[in-house]
Amino acid sequence: MVRSTPAFALVLALGFIAPAFAGGQGDIDKVNGAITVDDGSNAGKLTTVNGSIRLGANAHAKRAETVNGGIHLGAGSALDAAESVNGGIKLGDNAKVASTVDVVNGSITLGRGADIGGKASNVNGNIQLDAAHVGGGIDTVNGDITIGANSRVEGGILVEENRSWFNFGSRKPRIVIGPHAVVQGTLKFKREVELWVSDSATIGPIEGATAQKFSGEQPPQ
Repeated sequence: MVRSTPAFALVLALGFIAPAFAGGQGDIDKVNGAITVDDGSNAGKLTTVNGSIRLGANAHAKRAETVNGGIHLGAGSALDAAESVNGGIKLGDNAKVASTVDVVNGSITLGRGADIGGKASNVNGNIQLDAAHVGGGIDTVNGDITIGANSRVEGGILVEENRSWFNFGSRKPRIVIGPHAVVQGTLKFKREVELWVSDSATIGPIEGATAQKFSGEQPPQ
């Protein structure tokens, strides 16, 4: 589900640290260090190992990839795609990722008005939308999913089977579709989940689970 990226192998093989800059025109590659793009600045492809990536407000970069670090997009910033291994990805208010957001171990969090044009997927970690949009569906294995009030998802939701050797006694993922949220496409569950759907939400067909309805802002804890 989460694709390996040749850029990661390239960074490890080269074993160098290129100088980081904010607002420049080219790519930024680092090992053992963070990358920051200043507010309103532009950059190319951002790649780091053992470090985080942060875009300031209204900044833009082509792509962000990190191993052992998170990715944070400031308000109104934009990326073409984002990928993280062992670190969460957070989109601030009105931030946009044009294509996909892929995470192995880490959360995916979308602020108000944030937008992912393609799929949002992870293996371990929660996925949360706050009046946000995902255009290509949401996939997870072990994460809770909260489609917050007034959020919209096209492409459905998929919770994959947990094939880990260490899944004995693992908890059921909790899936919440909030007030006035819309999920177009099939909600498909290949493992047991706890599914809550607001009585004002609109969803597609459900496979593999039974929805529990709730009123108000949130279901019972």
